[in-house]
Amino acid sequence: MSVIEKAAKRLEELRRAGIEVPSETEQSAASSRFQSTADAALATSRALPSPSANGASVISKVPSSAATFFGLDLAKLAKDGFVTPDIPRSRIADEFRIVKRPLIANASGKRAQPLKNANLIMVTSAVPGEGKTFSAVNLAMSIATELDQTVLLVDADVARPSLPRVLGTPSAGKGLLDALQSKSFDLGRALIRTNVEKLTVLPSGTPHANATELLASDAMVKLLDEMANRYSDRIIIFDSPPLLVTTEARVLATLMGQILFVVRAESTLQSDVKRALGTIEACPVKLVLFNQARTVAQGAYGYGYGYH
Repeated sequence: MSVIEKAAKRLEELRRAGIEVPSETEQSAASSRFQSTADAALATSRALPSPSANGASVISKVPSSAATFFGLDLAKLAKDGFVTPDIPRSRIADEFRIVKRPLIANASGKRAQPLKNANLIMVTSAVPGEGKTFSAVNLAMSIATELDQTVLLVDADVARPSLPRVLGTPSAGKGLLDALQSKSFDLGRALIRTNVEKLTVLPSGTPHANATELLASDAMVKLLDEMANRYSDRIIIFDSPPLLVTTEARVLATLMGQILFVVRAESTLQSDVKRALGTIEACPVKLVLFNQARTVAQGAYGYGYGYH
């Protein structure tokens, strides 16, 4: 029995009991209005876009002031060697479980001496081609599987953004640099929610000639402070430029709580590593990650991985 039929039956029972109820004409008009409203709601829900199977970008079914939605192609990411939530047991997944543990411990305040902005983690390298973006994405994906953490992955390589190429997210649009140029900018509109439940992405934003100055501004300090303290369970990962190529990474490093420094094993010059580490001495925690390290497999899992 439909809702309308149930309502009509109830009205008839009330009429028999001597209670004044609307006439049949009024009932008919009310039913018509109800049906029209239902039809309109159905039409609206059908008009809303939904995620496609191949990971194409769609608009989230949330208010316009909130983040947009993008469906990551998890099958392609897994094929390219990235950690994905649907393949929890793999060599790369186990490796980044080891990598993330001290970072999460620091971010959660489990050190003897708490760190300022410990949940702000910059992933960088000395020179291009070391695998910093590969490492930043995998670290973000791995932390997103934690029960008590959420992750915001920021494309801070403002000169040469890499996340659109790796994740397939839109290459144009508002983002970090736009938030630094306008006090009234709604950062929520620039965020990209993904089909990895606890992973959100912030694009680099509109290119700007004075990007270094924007990253060194008071606006950046205030933005990072807000980002670091607004959500107690959120870890923010910055995919930054190489330290010896641009000045943006060095400026950003002064505001971070932790830095993951990626070195390509048997490739990066030792002199470059020393020079790069010298530029980030101010950061209290610096961890070095060896990419493409060749090690002997231990049991079913080895701890060397390739950068695709």
